Amino acid sequence: MLFEVIHTTDYRYSEPVSEAYLEARLTPPHREEQTILSHKIEFQPGAAMSDYVDYFGNATTFYSMTLRHERLTVTNRMSVQTKPRRPLGEALGIPLAEARQILASSLTDVFDYLQPTPVVPTGGISTEWAKKILKGKIPVGEAVESLNRAIHEKFEYKPGATELHTPLATVWKKRAGVCQDFAHIMLSVLRTAGLPSRYVCGYIESDAPPGPGGRKLIGSVATHAWVEVLLPGMRWLALDPTNNQWCGERHITVALGRDFEDAAPVRGTFKGSGSQSMKVRVTMRRLPEKSP
Repeated sequence: MLFEVIHTTDYRYSEPVSEAYLEARLTPPHREEQTILSHKIEFQPGAAMSDYVDYFGNATTFYSMTLRHERLTVTNRMSVQTKPRRPLGEALGIPLAEARQILASSLTDVFDYLQPTPVVPTGGISTEWAKKILKGKIPVGEAVESLNRAIHEKFEYKPGATELHTPLATVWKKRAGVCQDFAHIMLSVLRTAGLPSRYVCGYIESDAPPGPGGRKLIGSVATHAWVEVLLPGMRWLALDPTNNQWCGERHITVALGRDFEDAAPVRGTFKGSGSQSMKVRVTMRRLPEKSP
């Protein structure tokens, strides 16, 4: 599938500010299931920029504005070719307890994705869910799919129910939130069960595709979030608890990390006496593919 994505982050200030500094993790990686045909990040007003790769392998752009301004806009444009993800084969059928033992031999490679973070604590109610759903004798593929489905069914997708930094304990209590919250809940349970897992920030085609059987999905007004869990053979299985499905051609990966803090699309600070408001808009449009 061929997609065009335009992602705009618009900052406005109640009073002019003298400085602003941003980190943008908006450069999508080339992966087996996605090829980046074009990509450009635009900052207005223009200012000095530098690029680097962060600890988790995300291409990151640092923007430094040191002149007085009243508005700052970041526009991310890309065209991406996606294709079906390669089947994971026998790894899905390995009992979860055995999969955990196999992955333990690669602890140095996955240590970060097993640890709790301030945003994604482990234990507590996650232990109950892990014992109930992620049982050792169940094939790992079946177990994580059951967890994906349980979160979709037990939690309500409700914009406004949480804020960016709402504690996970509050999400558990409310049983409501947005895609970021669903991903954090899933990560907490997986890591509590000893399964390495990571947070994914990206884009999703929400409009129902043409033709029979097309399904409308949740997640295109802003960036979307889902989870990847590591399987034996060091292959990552991507699941979307918000939409109760395995990720496929309608998902575009942009950044990875332990939680939202690591993979946030844009974050930064400004110097000024006023307040700041932010609006985010994402459009993801399917394009006709050219005949070979």
